[in-house]
Amino acid sequence: MAFRILDKISRTWNRYHIGFQWWWLNVVVCNFPSVHFRRFSLRLAGMDIPKNVRLYEGIHVRNPKGIRIAEGCSIGTRVLLDGRKGLTIGKSVVLGYESVIWTLNHDYNDIHFNTKGAPVRIDDYAWICSRSIIMPGVTVGEGAVVASGAVVTKDVPPYSIVAGIPAKVIGQRERKDYEYGYSVKEEYMHFI
Repeated sequence: MAFRILDKISRTWNRYHIGFQWWWLNVVVCNFPSVHFRRFSLRLAGMDIPKNVRLYEGIHVRNPKGIRIAEGCSIGTRVLLDGRKGLTIGKSVVLGYESVIWTLNHDYNDIHFNTKGAPVRIDDYAWICSRSIIMPGVTVGEGAVVASGAVVTKDVPPYSIVAGIPAKVIGQRERKDYEYGYSVKEEYMHFI
């Protein structure tokens, strides 16, 4: 009897803890008017994020412990980063306004509508344009471009340009030694 009560208390505590963390990160931290505070707080929550990453106000994070971001990335306003199954973002990646990256989804054929998913990887110098959606298990290759509004359900080859629903290759990006990326040294708004 005592074990059941302690188990119930533990499960209830975990639900409240997870709910409070979600609220704190997505309502307070990700909307706070300081990029430095957002980076610092997301690091405290377990996200692997270096100093040279620009996180615009209003991003949405699910399971920060499952997210790894490399140097020089720019994460736009209202971007959703889902780390529940693992999300790796390479060097100098640009994620445009309202882009969404899912690692976990519902299985519509499951009688209980259970979840299923897989890790997502976005390689160096990729550009995920505004309002595009990356689905679970996808790898976006180095230097690839995902056009605005695209829904990516399969891997994107390096230096290709994809568009549409579902996304299909529509062109190629030139292969160069790209050197762009966000740098905190270039930050002109120290508070924000």
